[in-house]
Amino acid sequence: MEIVNATAEIAEQFAAEIPEMVHATGPVSYDYHFGERSLLDAAVRGSLRTPGTLFGWDATHLALEGDEMLGYLVTFHAPEFLERRDALAPVWGELIAAGEIDESAIAGLVQRAEHASWLNPAVRPGIQYIHAIAVKPEQRGKQIGGLLFDRALELGREQGYRALELDVLSDNPAVQFYLRKGMELLVESRAPKPEEFGVPPEWRMGMKL
Repeated sequence: MEIVNATAEIAEQFAAEIPEMVHATGPVSYDYHFGERSLLDAAVRGSLRTPGTLFGWDATHLALEGDEMLGYLVTFHAPEFLERRDALAPVWGELIAAGEIDESAIAGLVQRAEHASWLNPAVRPGIQYIHAIAVKPEQRGKQIGGLLFDRALELGREQGYRALELDVLSDNPAVQFYLRKGMELLVESRAPKPEEFGVPPEWRMGMKL
């Protein structure tokens, strides 16, 4: 098994599997944000093939064993979060033009995203940020998540950053994994509208590098 930096070609090879990996990192939150699973899947696939976006291949790292993907990581310098989010704008247009999503679904998505934006504290410079990390259920317990996490640590240290941070729903079992890796709770964020639909408070967790 090896951890590799994705390329456009590698990302395309696993494009059918990656949306499920993304959804697994926060099902309740993504279901609230996107309203329907097909919208999330199309958005992730569109972002994956577009560097500079939230799920772009240029920020993606994969745990591979032969031709099988075992785990998935997206990590970048924290201030890129807003840049990468905004860079999704033309991707939505492309997805609509290709008939992959219905334009009528965008209005609801934008409204819910605004409500949920309060769950993410401000991003700061000098921070390596983990946007997504997941391991296939049948591959858990094999230290794959730890190796992906360590890749983000290495990238942050190589850049001379001062900390590693991520956001995770407070009821996610992954919280215990992050605590074991040395992270601590920095901020708990609550947003009334998402909570009304069963989305729990979100934790910003971090550790010094």
